[in-house]
Amino acid sequence: MKYLGLDLGSRTLGLAISDALGMFARPYTTLRFNDNDYDYAINETIKICEKEGITEIVLGNPKHMNGDEGIRSKISYEFKTKIEEISKIKVHLIDERLTTVRVDKTMLMANLSREKRHQKKDEMAAVIILQDFLDRK
Repeated sequence: MKYLGLDLGSRTLGLAISDALGMFARPYTTLRFNDNDYDYAINETIKICEKEGITEIVLGNPKHMNGDEGIRSKISYEFKTKIEEISKIKVHLIDERLTTVRVDKTMLMANLSREKRHQKKDEMAAVIILQDFLDRK
């Protein structure tokens, strides 16, 4: 099974992909889109799934630190629902709290420039989201 990990923002979508065995996640790309144009992001995600032979998607669910679900979480649920309706690809929602903090620390330890960190943070967050899911499987 091959998985795609997603870190959804209001203008970007970080993507990570698993190896063919579904054991390891690696960065794939970052999609950029107009503010809240989730339909574009969904269509591009489905195209990538078809191209790469993705069987399931892992989407980060940005809950508040106290576990409550806010507007960003609701957007993730809607994103999940639309992908499943259009493509029949199974989408798993997983808690992504503190993912950004982990990404920032990792990239700082790797001594990446501020510009490089800014360019890669979304797909690296997707890597963490996907790898956490793969590790729990």
